[in-house]
Amino acid sequence: MTTMTENASGLREFKMPDVGEGLTEAEILKWYVQPGDTVTDGQVVCEVETAKAAVELPIPYDGVVRELHFPEGTTVDVGQVIIAVDVAGGSAPTGQTPGAVETPAAEAPAAPTPQAPVAEEPKPEGRTPVLVGYGVAEASTKRRPRKGAEVPAQKPETFQAATAIQGELNGHGHGSAPVGQRPLAKPPVRKLAKDLGVDLATITPSGPDGIITREDVHAAVAPAPAPEPMAVATVTAPPVPAQAQAPAPVVTYDTARETRIPIKGVRKATAAAMIGSAFTAPHVTEFVTVDVTRTMKLVEELKQDKEMQGLRVNPLLLIAKALLVAIKRNPDVNASWDEAAQEIVLKHYVNLGIAAATPRGLIVPNIKDAHTKTLPQLAASLGELVATAREGKTSPAAMQGGTVTITNVGVFGVDTGTPILNPGESAILAIGAIKLQPWVHKGKVKPRQVTTLALSFDHRLVDGELGSKVLADVAAILEQPKRLITWA
Repeated sequence: MTTMTENASGLREFKMPDVGEGLTEAEILKWYVQPGDTVTDGQVVCEVETAKAAVELPIPYDGVVRELHFPEGTTVDVGQVIIAVDVAGGSAPTGQTPGAVETPAAEAPAAPTPQAPVAEEPKPEGRTPVLVGYGVAEASTKRRPRKGAEVPAQKPETFQAATAIQGELNGHGHGSAPVGQRPLAKPPVRKLAKDLGVDLATITPSGPDGIITREDVHAAVAPAPAPEPMAVATVTAPPVPAQAQAPAPVVTYDTARETRIPIKGVRKATAAAMIGSAFTAPHVTEFVTVDVTRTMKLVEELKQDKEMQGLRVNPLLLIAKALLVAIKRNPDVNASWDEAAQEIVLKHYVNLGIAAATPRGLIVPNIKDAHTKTLPQLAASLGELVATAREGKTSPAAMQGGTVTITNVGVFGVDTGTPILNPGESAILAIGAIKLQPWVHKGKVKPRQVTTLALSFDHRLVDGELGSKVLADVAAILEQPKRLITWA
């Protein structure tokens, strides 16, 4: 999708880019510039939050900010203009710049002009510049239909009339997608339509900017009496069920006793992913309680090692290394299930995910090719991953392509849990709290450092024997850390 356009007066419009893979919207968290400010190529102008992460957006040219199209806290669809910059550096005040970008319809609706086609934004000559990492498919560069746009002339009169009536009933003026243009719908809605056998091109959208909603798809498959071919054009309005005519009850909430938080961004995406994982992959969880006294002693020794100075050394580091060794000894656990191709995909690399709790919700960034890293390199990667997550700067790329995950619930004082798989992965290891407990050691009851590990795995990929071997190997290494040398 093109991220900017330019008109004859030198005013450039920067559009919300697709900052992830196929994301359809992002929330503007903070503006770093205001109208009248001078910006330079590469300067960060705002921070946005997608369903995957918070991302800073740089502007790709020099100029003077003329208009911010959306305030902070607004969720904006990919492809909508979010900021206008005068690259000529003129001094025209905001809102009075000749050839300025259009004002949103909700703020200043334009008077309808009969028979006037909707003007398309001019395209700059040559290759359209886009930000590095924001490139998208050419097919997504089509402009979305504006609200109130005319129904294309190619439609038959009867269909135009039916569309107009349905639009009035739904409270909008959108028709179905113009001929040759792909209907606008989010991925879950497209999947629903595919499952129900509904052609999106035949649906009248009710969402903003002509987006097809789940309700539109359900309405398309609902049984309805077939009207006469020409009767549609003369009917003023089809009968509406009594339930739809009744006014919606007014629901009030006691704000002093309840706080309502909108579900969006990372939290919304995490919830959808966990639901999909829980009801798609058959989960099995196994547990083992292990004496990690020697591992804790090794952690203290490594903190004094000059090669580990300045690095993050903790039990998680050695547990991560133990899991990597266990995967090396049992490589079939590192796989994914390809439902479409009906294949098991064995991974010859390990992208190790680390679940991190952040103010915006749970995220799972991963360490790329963790299996190739030495202990100091793994410690450096863990430290960088945790610091970036706490700052809310984890990029979408850092959360893609994971193969197995570790979640440390022990930091909250919890003994163990039954973790849900990160979508597309085969296993997840939960670490419980490490506590001093009475333990039989060399025939005597002694106080020892003990923890409980829980391994959840996809039973389509991993049977009980394989899952047990992996968990047992991790436990054996933590009980006798010298196995990191002999087994690695």
